[in-house]
Amino acid sequence: MSTPTLDRTTQPKQSITHRLYTGDIAYNFIGRRKIWYTISAIALIISVGAILIRGLDLGIEFRGGSDFQVPTAVTNTSVTDFRNAVLATGVSNLDSTVVTTVGDSKVQIQTRSLNVAEQTTVRAAIAKKAGKTSDEVAYQLIGPSWGKQITQQAALALVVFLVLVGLLIWIYFQDAKMSIAALTALLHDLLITVGIYALVGFTVTPATMIGVLTILGYSLYDTVVVFDKIRENVASMEIDKVTYSEAANKAVNQVLVRSLNTTIIGVLPVAALLFAGVFVLGSGPLEDLGLALFVGMIAGAYSSIFIASPILTQLRESEPEMKLHRERVERRRKASEARATYRATTLIDVPTSSEPSPDTDSADEDERPAEAEKPATKSAFTVTTVTAPAASQGTPDAEVSPLDTDDADAAESVDEEGAATGTTRAPSTPTPRTQTSKQTRNRRKR
Repeated sequence: MSTPTLDRTTQPKQSITHRLYTGDIAYNFIGRRKIWYTISAIALIISVGAILIRGLDLGIEFRGGSDFQVPTAVTNTSVTDFRNAVLATGVSNLDSTVVTTVGDSKVQIQTRSLNVAEQTTVRAAIAKKAGKTSDEVAYQLIGPSWGKQITQQAALALVVFLVLVGLLIWIYFQDAKMSIAALTALLHDLLITVGIYALVGFTVTPATMIGVLTILGYSLYDTVVVFDKIRENVASMEIDKVTYSEAANKAVNQVLVRSLNTTIIGVLPVAALLFAGVFVLGSGPLEDLGLALFVGMIAGAYSSIFIASPILTQLRESEPEMKLHRERVERRRKASEARATYRATTLIDVPTSSEPSPDTDSADEDERPAEAEKPATKSAFTVTTVTAPAASQGTPDAEVSPLDTDDADAAESVDEEGAATGTTRAPSTPTPRTQTSKQTRNRRKR
């Protein structure tokens, strides 16, 4: 029984990740940047409009208010029960009351700033619902000045973060344009995340600020990964004979799968955190932190590929050095295309006359009358094909000479004139000697 043999010439099927990395397949992300700019512009307009029209629902830490905490056994209905108890007091403007659970033994109620009478009424309602006395309900008044200080500190931390990030990228990549592109992507992510908060009406709390700073760090990491690959490809673009845009687009395709995998793996646990905060525990720090992380991580992955890289490419392509490099690459490609399309030239040699040559012998002269009586036959011609040299891939810098193009055109005009007039004209390029007619060769043999 014969043993089956493996066909070693069969190449294994490559994965899409490998084909993207090697450049076998690629999507023109950089060339279609207007599409990504349009999508981002629409998202930013919606976000800014939501912030201006609806506004942000600031937490008690930012706008000030009254905070109540009561020890009680937490159940699935604790949030709803205590909220309804506060609303039933008849105190005005308590619709923005936030009720959260702290562990399984405490409930926290946050309202607007209350005067002494309103505070006493609400405190008694909370104690009654929990089965406690009013003295067991902890009360704290948070003034608006404290919330203002928190807001200023958060804004200062954000500015310091952006400045340090810009300096770090500038120093690491030795390119200020990379810092500009990265900071633009970070601001893009920040505006979209805050705009989503305004759209869905989630409360902005210190947990929200923590989430925003976290997603800015994540977006920065993803952008740095893409920029590092772009720097690697640009360093060899003279050897690869590609433009800056093509080198950057190849880098984006090479890290695309990695970015997608990282984003999916990071978003899945955050989605579970957001689900637990919204549907299981109700409003609270998990809800605020989960939404900021969920929106920010998706926006960060999008901006690193579709915003930061195209902006960097536009900034670099506007440099005079890159313009000259692009022109040089385009000239080389045109020269290569011209050499590849230089086809073989066909020359047609037609005898000028059927008369015998004057140096024929006397025997040929005796046979002339007999041959003259024969009917005239069509003159024979020889087709000679001159094959053009193959395009050399080793010298791509050579440009197409105008003289070469003129010579090829001249050869074609010679062929057309020779076929029309029945005469042979020497082309500009060397050709084989015109062969004599068959009748003349026969007479010489005799």
